[in-house]
Amino acid sequence: MIKGFGGVFWRTKNLDAVKKWYSEVLQIEIDNWNGTIIKPELGNETIFSFFTEDDTYFPAEQQVMLNFEVQNIDEAIEHLGSIGVTLAKEKEVSEYGKFVWIKDPEGRLIELWER
Repeated sequence: MIKGFGGVFWRTKNLDAVKKWYSEVLQIEIDNWNGTIIKPELGNETIFSFFTEDDTYFPAEQQVMLNFEVQNIDEAIEHLGSIGVTLAKEKEVSEYGKFVWIKDPEGRLIELWER
């Protein structure tokens, strides 16, 4: 029945600051309707996964965590450093890939992932 995600939507306290941050930090061009369309590349997949309330992977007070797949995690880290964004979690390498965390202006953890 489901053929893919239609979108990710959430409320924000400071729309202009959040739009600017996502545009500058993650290089997501936000349109005047306060969103954008991210077109997946061939072979790209979206993971939909549940965590228990007491799972410690990300903070319990954060109900949802965004995970963006990147082409090259080292280039992403270099970009983040060049614009003064600090990592909330240093690069981790596992059987699932390479990961770093950053925080958006409202303190939400965001995971960047290289498969």
